[in-house]
Amino acid sequence: MPEIVRQRDGLGEILVQPQRARDGAPDLRDLHRVMAEYEARTTVIAGGTNLIPDMRNGEKAPELLLDISDLTELSYIREENGSIAIGAATTIAEMAASPVLLDNSPILASAAKQLGNPLTRNRATLGGNLANASPCADTAPPLLALGASVEILSPGGKTRQVPLSKFFQGYKFTDLVKGDVLTGIRFSKPDDSTKSSHTKIGLRNAASICVASIAVALDMDGKACRKARIAAGSVAPIPMRVSRVEKLLEGREIDAALLEECMAAVKGEISPISDIRGSQEYRSYVTAMILKRNIKRALKQEN
Repeated sequence: MPEIVRQRDGLGEILVQPQRARDGAPDLRDLHRVMAEYEARTTVIAGGTNLIPDMRNGEKAPELLLDISDLTELSYIREENGSIAIGAATTIAEMAASPVLLDNSPILASAAKQLGNPLTRNRATLGGNLANASPCADTAPPLLALGASVEILSPGGKTRQVPLSKFFQGYKFTDLVKGDVLTGIRFSKPDDSTKSSHTKIGLRNAASICVASIAVALDMDGKACRKARIAAGSVAPIPMRVSRVEKLLEGREIDAALLEECMAAVKGEISPISDIRGSQEYRSYVTAMILKRNIKRALKQEN
């Protein structure tokens, strides 16, 4: 096993895992060992694009940081047994350019491409974007619409899967407990009957924090909607599935009247706030509008 070295950088104590003498970088066996030894004292860091600013602002003060950025086992995007699997340490830039995502889940690749700026995308990871549990997490609505689950490793080496819709427990609060590490994300590969679309609204076209977003995935049977998964971001304490709209769509042919019902339903289900990026009224209005737009856009996709 590699030696565990402690370093201080003025923000906190960082656990560093040097390379193995025999075969290169550390692996999940080392992660199991470190988590078992230090358990609740550690906070995981990879890209650090959320955690480091929070530490500098005094919002978080972890006792120990566990750097997993060299764990290549947690950096991947692949098809597995009818599913798409993504490692938690995969960068947002890798997701935006991934042929696997562009071919199978373009709404997720699109969301990744719109997150931050190139510098941020090159450092930020999918696991960090989700574990931070911000209402405006760019990757969360597409993953919710895709029915994704997260894979979580506990200090004892046990792994559990949690639906992403249950992973977010409250504002910046998740199903993770001290000592847990989010290791991966998985969702079923959409079939040809699934039509999807995604829109993010910000104050500018690039490097913008989300004001409101909608992701739509519709499983169609001819003109009728067999299954609907609709997710919204930045309009509630957590990224959320919009279940009232989903129930309205399922089992019905989608026409102009139904779209108006959906717009009214989403306004009644979300709970946006007013802040420097937009008022409550604006967020409610624009969410309804982009919901309608994305349902129509999804339906225009060819079979």
